[in-house]
Amino acid sequence: QVQLVESGGGLVQAGGSLRLSCATSGGTFSRYTMAWFRQAPGKEREFVGCIGWSGFTRTYGDSVKGRFTISRDNAKNTVYLQMNSLVPDDTAVYYCAATIITGLALPRGVYEYTYWGQGTQVTVSS
Repeated sequence: QVQLVESGGGLVQAGGSLRLSCATSGGTFSRYTMAWFRQAPGKEREFVGCIGWSGFTRTYGDSVKGRFTISRDNAKNTVYLQMNSLVPDDTAVYYCAATIITGLALPRGVYEYTYWGQGTQVTVSS
């Protein structure tokens, strides 16, 4: 069974940085397309970014472009989200997600991902 475990969340001041990690187990990590989503109270789960199995292709949500970077280390079965220039609107629970790649497109929808982590809280203060 595939398992995803996020870590690295916490409280940070606006303008600061955090790096989230998502450790995977129970599957062949190199075959997964990996993504990060986030959800704030009262809001829908929002696409943050995803990275293809090779690590060469990436895409991001408009609200985080230029500030966040997704990366992966297939040798460590881990995906990362580097978050810079954080603002209070980034406050949310951040979720790691995975799906087996089936084509060239990078999926952006919640329902396109099969496996999910438990989430990690990120809070950005003013």
